[in-house]
Amino acid sequence: MWTVLIILLVAWAVLSIVGFAFPGLLWLAVIGIVLFVGTLVFGIVRQRSRGTRS
Repeated sequence: MWTVLIILLVAWAVLSIVGFAFPGLLWLAVIGIVLFVGTLVFGIVRQRSRGTRS
């Protein structure tokens, strides 16, 4: 599970960098940042919910 999340986080970071590098693709950077934060929050929530189950 963490492998998939890390791959997604790297992909969103690359999208954000590409979006900031090219002037016409600022929207791509915004989408990349939103997806990065969403994936990070999803991973943290899943980890915490797994830890509370005993």
